[in-house]
Amino acid sequence: MTAATRAPNRLANTTSPYLQQHADNPVDWWPWCPEALALARKSDRPILLSVGYSACHWCHVMAHESFADTETAALMNRLFVNIKVDREERPDLDKVYQTAHQLLAQRPGGWPLTVFLTPDDLRPFFAGTYFPKERRHGLPSFTELLTSIERAYREQRTAIDAQNTSLLAALAELEPSAAPAVPDAAPIDGARRQLSASFDAAHGGFGRAPKFPHPTNLELLLRHWANTAASGNPDGQALHMASFTLAQMIRGGLNDQLGGGFCRYSVDDQWMIPHFEKMLYDNGPLLALCCDLAQIQGCHPDQFPTDAPAPDLYREAAIATADWVIAEMQSPAGGYYSSLDADSEGEEGRFYVWDRTAIEGLLSAAEYALVAPLWGLDRPPNFEGRWHLHGYRTLAQVATDQTLSQDAAADLLHSARQKLLAARARRVRPGRDEKLLTSWNALMIRGMARAARVLEREDYLASAERALDCIRAHLWRDGRLLATYKDGTAHLAAYLDDYAFLLDALLELLQTRWQRADLDLAVALAEVLLEQFQDPDQGGFFFTARDHEPLIHRPKPLADESMPAGNGVAAFALQRLGHLLGEPRYLEAAAATLRLASEPMRAIPYAHGSLLATLDEYLYPTETIIIRGTGAALAQWQALAQADYVPRRLVVAIPATAGDLPGTLGALPARGDTCAYRCLGLHCEPPVTSLAALAERLG
Repeated sequence: MTAATRAPNRLANTTSPYLQQHADNPVDWWPWCPEALALARKSDRPILLSVGYSACHWCHVMAHESFADTETAALMNRLFVNIKVDREERPDLDKVYQTAHQLLAQRPGGWPLTVFLTPDDLRPFFAGTYFPKERRHGLPSFTELLTSIERAYREQRTAIDAQNTSLLAALAELEPSAAPAVPDAAPIDGARRQLSASFDAAHGGFGRAPKFPHPTNLELLLRHWANTAASGNPDGQALHMASFTLAQMIRGGLNDQLGGGFCRYSVDDQWMIPHFEKMLYDNGPLLALCCDLAQIQGCHPDQFPTDAPAPDLYREAAIATADWVIAEMQSPAGGYYSSLDADSEGEEGRFYVWDRTAIEGLLSAAEYALVAPLWGLDRPPNFEGRWHLHGYRTLAQVATDQTLSQDAAADLLHSARQKLLAARARRVRPGRDEKLLTSWNALMIRGMARAARVLEREDYLASAERALDCIRAHLWRDGRLLATYKDGTAHLAAYLDDYAFLLDALLELLQTRWQRADLDLAVALAEVLLEQFQDPDQGGFFFTARDHEPLIHRPKPLADESMPAGNGVAAFALQRLGHLLGEPRYLEAAAATLRLASEPMRAIPYAHGSLLATLDEYLYPTETIIIRGTGAALAQWQALAQADYVPRRLVVAIPATAGDLPGTLGALPARGDTCAYRCLGLHCEPPVTSLAALAERLG
């Protein structure tokens, strides 16, 4: 029976594009559900748990080699209950079993994740990632592995049970105990030293390939620079590490030089050849970073060396990223899609790479003369006999070499880009994962709101508001969030990241424009965090809610990974909301999280950037500026308070007509035409009633 005539398996009825990719496999796949778990227990067959995501290249390879093969599928169906999980929809399962893999295999995991579970207690007794169809690179064939795993389950149950008991104990030991006090600034200083020690001075970034963007590390460095500058002794090296790294990403192959948007990581030290998938969760924080550096360079050009990137580099990258998101990643419902695949037509990067002769045929002689040295077309191919566009030289350098004015060079580059984009648009596009994830949407809402404010773009604000409206309409039900939405179906109880990231995004939106409904939603999210996720004994937040499906472990993620840690963002946002409203419960929840994370922050500071931002504003309380007024004056005062990059400052401009405000806000009334209050922590100073007085108060 061929795939065309075979009836689809149970995955055809799921909302996940990744699971639907496997609906025509001959494997008798189940989604993770009570029925599959009950079948495993009843039949006493181990569970083969396969975790991946739709943009994952090696997931596609293993699917093609093994899951689409009828003989392999027959063996899987006979020996196991086979469960396929989308790690983006079920990050709870992915976190638990990735950690278990690391303990069992003594090496980092990845995707596809391949885990074998005992059916009665769902504990993993063997874990790996990709396995080839035939033996190679020291790996057994997948069919050999299946046979040996099933035999071990039958013949070594006592040993497996003992290992499972030890594994649960090891998982429990990973969770830290709370320290008696919040740490001092030593972890912040330690992170600065660690990042400096691993900084790649030649190419930017930290450590060697593969290189990931790690936006929280760059945010930490920018925050450190701004704080030292405010004290009169700016840490220029911190600014350089962040600005140079982001510039190298922008000019390199990690960034789509034609269409905008950043890929997930670089396989080399130069940020040249990426893993070509584009993930929403990277592009939201990177968009915000581009805006931050555009603002810093605009306000403090003297802090940059003479050979610094062009003043418009970060701004243009922010615009290109935001425009790409709106054009290709925003759904008709308003929310943002999840990702673009690395592959098209069965080849990784095929959509993005070029034959040199094709480019020559599309461009004028002047256009080609400009882009050839700019993007390395005058060098040997850099990707499997073809060229992936990478900024070997700057536009200013090429313009100087060719005695062109900067405007003339920019015009040639623009026209060349448009021609190449038009040609690329005729290619087969990479697959797009069109599910809407609450947490990832929140990261992009935050980035779009920052871009709207810094770049003064109303269309970016409109984009963020459409996405938030989509979450309200489809993913906020009965006072709780759902995690994912697609094709009219929203489901799965939301996780810590969904609540924390959305709360943080709402605070960003409130700094861009005031809406009481957003503040009310922020408070509602904060209350769910305290009620459902907070650990009242040790502090911090569990990844799953109190009423979530029980799993073998309930982690509290503290370290930043590809996304910021939910505990770090929850504590940061609750602390800011606590200062804004004067709510001590929110402030204590943030402090308790810092006490819980004290030892991990001291041990590996740089891995806890989002928590270190919270620690920074705990030690040096947030400067909250509340402006009350009307019309153009309100916007003018707000623009003054937000003109510079001041990471410890939160600014909200509230119309004088807004009444019945909660907490501290209700105690700060409008006075005269316009007034502003400056609060440090929970202490608010008398209001100022002139723009000049506000400027003086802000320093």
